[in-house]
Amino acid sequence: MKIVDVICSESKTGFYFDDQRAIKKGAGHDGFTYVGEPVTEGFKNVRQAGEAISVMIILEDGQVAYGDCAAVQYSGAGGRDPLFLAKDFIPVIEKEIAPKLIGRELKEFKALAEEFDKMQVDGKRLHTAIRYGVTQAILDAVAKAEKLTMAEVIRNEYNPGYEIKRVPIFTQSGDDRYDNSDKMIIKGADVMPHALINNVEEKLGLKGEKLLKYVEWLRDRVIKLRTKEDYSPIFHIDVYGTIGAAFKYDTKAMADYIKTLEEAAKPFHLRIEGPMDVEERQKQMEALRDLTAELDGRGIKVELVADEWCNTVDDVKFFTDNKAGHMVQIKTPDLGGVNNIADAIIYCKEHGMGAYCGGTCNETNRSAEVTTNIGMACGAKQVLAKPGMGVDEGYMIVNNEMNRVIALANRRK
Repeated sequence: MKIVDVICSESKTGFYFDDQRAIKKGAGHDGFTYVGEPVTEGFKNVRQAGEAISVMIILEDGQVAYGDCAAVQYSGAGGRDPLFLAKDFIPVIEKEIAPKLIGRELKEFKALAEEFDKMQVDGKRLHTAIRYGVTQAILDAVAKAEKLTMAEVIRNEYNPGYEIKRVPIFTQSGDDRYDNSDKMIIKGADVMPHALINNVEEKLGLKGEKLLKYVEWLRDRVIKLRTKEDYSPIFHIDVYGTIGAAFKYDTKAMADYIKTLEEAAKPFHLRIEGPMDVEERQKQMEALRDLTAELDGRGIKVELVADEWCNTVDDVKFFTDNKAGHMVQIKTPDLGGVNNIADAIIYCKEHGMGAYCGGTCNETNRSAEVTTNIGMACGAKQVLAKPGMGVDEGYMIVNNEMNRVIALANRRK
């Protein structure tokens, strides 16, 4: 099966681009937006509409395969590529990528995806968002040519013999961390609520008291609302480095505080994502490694999740090899080609690190479907419900894609 054309269209994402540095410096809320001046290059406002590019590959039999180029909510921060605007990058795809795809034979995913993921223009690699969307479209094209689900294509090439099955779904609340938690409980989310604790004074508390109170509320709320006694979601809270900032990056002090969160969450298991952000890859690994060792040494069962400064496959391996955290968020748009997601998940599993097939609220329904297929095929520990922060939409997209894939795969057994 050959590729006969490549078409692009502008798209919107399921959330927004936010200037993380400006928010950390104190940009205040005004309704749903932020006030203050942006800090990160490319931003015109602290919060602005998320953009994507749909890449459509036309096959010789008339089928259309597609993927979406998208970038994370906090673009330009934590070592990531700069802000991704559709009008700037559609010409790049049309001029540099489309001519090299047209006429290609779709024999396998991995080799073709790696070629375009490593492609350079004027000596530079393509923006991660372009590599992300183009390889999604290639995966869908190979699946359509082989008349398989995308999960089966990935399983066959990366994880032969593995049984494709459901993966726990992690839902994220955004700032509406109370009402949205209720939605998660009603839906029976496996992992919750993310909670978006990205400001020390407003959300964590200067001594961590606000987050502690929230965890206590969350525990009580699950117990009150659950309809099945055995419903026991994992609490996964992203603190965006605020614990480190509040406790002066003191490893023992951070561990003491995390211990109080563990007690407050019981009987539910707790994960803390991004406990600190020291603004540099090597130092971030060391800080997270040391805190992980401190928790383990003291028998504190809270799992730490690496996020900031862990962006590429090499970063994932680096944090994994140094035991910096108990789980790594494989932040799917940051890895570029989706072939890297499969490589990263497999590496984590082989080396005893939890593989969280994540991403960002600022993606699209299509990128969510594709990465869900990959997470299932490789046996990730959890996948993110995305895009958006409204819970229902992202959970529906990921849950329903999982069930469709399982039903189709089972039919072929």
